[in-house]
Amino acid sequence: MVFSLPVLPQPRTLPGPVLVERASPRSVRLSLTDRCDMACVYCRPSLRDGYLPAEDRLDPAQWEILVRGLVAQGVRRVRITGGEPLLFKGLVDVIARLRDLGVEDLALTTNASRLEHLAAPLRAAGLHRLNVSIDSLDAGTFARITRGGRLEEVLRGVDAALAQGFQEVKSNTVVLRGLNEHEPEDIVRWAWARGITPRFIEIMGVGEGGRIWKDRLVPAAETRRSIAHLLRDGNASQEPDRGPARYVPSRVLPGARVGFISGSTDTYCDGCDRLRATSDGVLRPCLSTNDGVSVAEDLKAGAGPEVVGERLREAWALKPDGRWKGCTEHTARAVNMRATGG
Repeated sequence: MVFSLPVLPQPRTLPGPVLVERASPRSVRLSLTDRCDMACVYCRPSLRDGYLPAEDRLDPAQWEILVRGLVAQGVRRVRITGGEPLLFKGLVDVIARLRDLGVEDLALTTNASRLEHLAAPLRAAGLHRLNVSIDSLDAGTFARITRGGRLEEVLRGVDAALAQGFQEVKSNTVVLRGLNEHEPEDIVRWAWARGITPRFIEIMGVGEGGRIWKDRLVPAAETRRSIAHLLRDGNASQEPDRGPARYVPSRVLPGARVGFISGSTDTYCDGCDRLRATSDGVLRPCLSTNDGVSVAEDLKAGAGPEVVGERLREAWALKPDGRWKGCTEHTARAVNMRATGG
């Protein structure tokens, strides 16, 4: 597969890290729904496994109160996830409500199966950035990894998003031994040709991923070596205050780069400032445990942001310390990724 490479603008300069103690989270991932129209092999069992989605999800007004309370406690970055967030009927309403709260960064992670028709409404509602999951550019391999996903739908969704002028579009690829570990170069060239930042992710031993983790794991260092001729030498660097990915600049295309997320071989729990909120209103301080504090009943009873703040402090007190090793811990195997969110 051959792609021409345009000259990209240099990445914008980001502010330096805030050197303060993380007494409260600065980032939250909102799992609006635990429903998904794919069943990726590293995330969840088959679509026919008998799983029943949560019946009592938060509505857009409740999400607004929840995030208002989180922002009052120091949260500055919000990412919408699922399940598949594009299946949540109130998604555009949620985005508009959160935009009006003035968060610094409002992003969404999607499998893009329904993005073709939702890209324009999402951008108009105020969404800043998009991450799209693309584990293969081969339709057969893509269908195998996602258990039935249709690559052509995803690619149309990506094209629709690019036409809307989001601040940034990134692709996420979980690299899997025996399935797609030969594809990083094709994915990088495909992404760079479109102004997308590609990112490669190690499979994590969380939930369903714990069943195939050790057999399918491709270390990020190995993936980087496979595309070393496209990248500059030197250490990868993180974006200040923007999550665990480490980026390496391109040696062939000015302004382009590749990201790597190494949650299995090189965990990044020390310094984590992330909180998760599930579709049924549980605040979870860590992806790798089922610990959490519910705020659902408070929201149903009409509680305001101050009560959300109290529940946040209770949940944050459950966060493991810096010696914790994330998805390599045995507790990760019992986590339901559909309920917790990606």
